[in-house]
Amino acid sequence: MEILGLVTGKHGDRVKPVDIANELLILCEVLDKPYKLPYLLETCYSMKINDEQAFRFSLLRVQVDSDLRMHQDIQKHQQRSYVSRTIEKLLYRDLMLEVADGAGFDVD
Repeated sequence: MEILGLVTGKHGDRVKPVDIANELLILCEVLDKPYKLPYLLETCYSMKINDEQAFRFSLLRVQVDSDLRMHQDIQKHQQRSYVSRTIEKLLYRDLMLEVADGAGFDVD
């Protein structure tokens, strides 16, 4: 239930699995069992995403949560981060939270 809340951005009892889009359930399955990712790559790549922005924010929430909780269980959170980054790259070709090499920020 914890992963459902993270993926949907909802806390506690407000999350009901029957109300969750199929693509988010697939994401939850892979995040819960990261070793399934190689077998579900085609499924992830070809799945119909009803709300692209909500799905991408689900991936971002997992990455941020994994970074924040890395000290709790390093293997679990490294795997979750890897899964979410891999799916984001597969679907969107880039990572929203990644700064490209050589990219500069002007702070004027």
